[in-house]
Amino acid sequence: MGVISLAVRNVARGHVDLEAYLDGVTIRSVDDIYSAAEVLRDFAAQCDLRVALCADISDKKAMVDADGNALAETLFGWSNSRSRWWQKCCLGLDSPLALACRYEGEPFWTNADGFHGPFDNPYLAAIDLRKWYVNNAVGQSAIVVPVQLPFSQISANSFHPIDSSVDDLTETFEWVGGMLGAITRRFIIGYVAAIRKKRRIPAGCQLSKREVECLRWAAVGKTDLEIGMILHLSHGTVRYHVKRAGEKLESINRTQTIFKAGQLGFLGANS
Repeated sequence: MGVISLAVRNVARGHVDLEAYLDGVTIRSVDDIYSAAEVLRDFAAQCDLRVALCADISDKKAMVDADGNALAETLFGWSNSRSRWWQKCCLGLDSPLALACRYEGEPFWTNADGFHGPFDNPYLAAIDLRKWYVNNAVGQSAIVVPVQLPFSQISANSFHPIDSSVDDLTETFEWVGGMLGAITRRFIIGYVAAIRKKRRIPAGCQLSKREVECLRWAAVGKTDLEIGMILHLSHGTVRYHVKRAGEKLESINRTQTIFKAGQLGFLGANS
């Protein structure tokens, strides 16, 4: 299991000021990104961990500072040829850690034996990590912090032991997992807000009860006629509600209306 560092023990004993770290990783503009990343990097290093961040697993762009330099290379030390994971445009598709972040919102840790966290998750239990860790150049374990963001954006962040042979993070996760989760979320949320250049959805959009009901049924494949029969509305009334929702969401068609409503959480997880 290895020797637990002094920084980890201090966190366990309550000697680390969480508020100070949260303030240190807070990003209010792109100019804050580099210094905030330094704070996160240094805390992880004291816990014998290396930082690997991905703000959006659907985006092939690497996370960067105000000058456009990749944080993974300039700050987090992933620069040699075998560890340049951040240059892989399919990270969100071929990494089981990124896949796991689609199914879990709380921090957890992993090794070849599977996923370990505060809750049992059958989705994670179905993911086989053995082959991935055999071929993994980064190490044999990791603490993972998923961050679920507005507009269905998923951020996958992992912390890998500096000693790549370490394969048991039980104690480290127990003592610093919660703090890593808190400061990573603060960093990612600030980063995404600072780096975003355009609005994805109109601000202040609010759908009516009928509009949401119609879209929920449309999302599961019901036609306007079928929705009308279910809700006891005329075919024309259903079309009107779907059209009005589209106008509010500035959509170009029915499919995009359903997609945007889903991004905003109007349709729920069961649609």
